[in-house]
Amino acid sequence: MTLLTDWQLDLQADHVLRGQGADPQVIRERRPQLVAVAERALREALSDLSPVVTYGELEVKGLRHETLDLEGGGSLRGALIAQHLAGARSVIAAVCTVGQAIDGRVSQAMDSDPVFGLALDGLGSAATEALASAAAGRFEQRAAADDLQATIPLSPGMIGWDVAEGQPQIFALIDPSPAGVSLNSNGMMIPRKSISFVIGIGRDLAGPTRACDLCSLHETCRYQDHFPG
Repeated sequence: MTLLTDWQLDLQADHVLRGQGADPQVIRERRPQLVAVAERALREALSDLSPVVTYGELEVKGLRHETLDLEGGGSLRGALIAQHLAGARSVIAAVCTVGQAIDGRVSQAMDSDPVFGLALDGLGSAATEALASAAAGRFEQRAAADDLQATIPLSPGMIGWDVAEGQPQIFALIDPSPAGVSLNSNGMMIPRKSISFVIGIGRDLAGPTRACDLCSLHETCRYQDHFPG
């Protein structure tokens, strides 16, 4: 496994608001005080973020039905996997986290200042999304340097790959404990502000260009493609 810690996340108040599920333009027009709270969250808690990515790359051995066999006896299974990774030469499995400290800050703030607590939670969500986007971009650039292509990142929870099915598969391929990430009995990652995904590497890989296209909310979501890379 490889551990990457050299991340600089460019986050602004609008990212924090989107991380809360809000429309920044609407908030600025109707509740500008929440923008000030988002800016406070950035000032006071940005230093609490500890962005880390751990990943491993495994050679693809073959595809049978909806199971992608990988080197070392590992595998990935599901309709989403078969559809988008069938032509890959290798697969990168990655886990991204911004650490445990922000979870503690959110929990503490919720008891005394819930509005600020929600802003802190939005900061953690925005930072995690930004980290995953940056990691995927780095893997894509590395593939391009080798004259190869990379698929979009595929995460458990997307259409055709249930969380309960996909999350244990990724954790069976890589050990994210050096990044401080574990999987509880309910299939949830700890720290909460963590994301896992897989990316296929190869030639002539066809498929969607946006992860949003594979989300069950893609037809109604107003916040697609707003997080920084």
